[in-house]
Amino acid sequence: MTKRAKIIYWVFTIWMSLGMVSSAIVQLSGMKEEAEMIQNLGYPLYFITLLGIWKILGVIVILAPKLPILKEWAYAGFFFVMTGAAYSHIVSGDPFSQIFPSLLSLVLTILSWYLRPPGRKIVSVS
Repeated sequence: MTKRAKIIYWVFTIWMSLGMVSSAIVQLSGMKEEAEMIQNLGYPLYFITLLGIWKILGVIVILAPKLPILKEWAYAGFFFVMTGAAYSHIVSGDPFSQIFPSLLSLVLTILSWYLRPPGRKIVSVS
């Protein structure tokens, strides 16, 4: 993997991680606006805490060295959470300004996963 490819991977991964951690902090802080939004989407309030914890754990796994199997699970979790968020906002009739953050996080997740270096992938033995 070239130095340029590693830099591109890390730019997308750090951007994705910052987005996940910042949204997790908002979810775990108990902000009234976040509670109203999650309820408007039809989810119970306890779901905010669960999402926040999952996001922080996922970022830790993705940024940590090694752990390729857990990384796959973390990326899959981020993919499911972000597609679920985008779909929930769309179905609820929210404006694009509320759908966009989850779509951006989804794109960053896919790019980070796709561009990850060989040392961060599961190696199959043939």
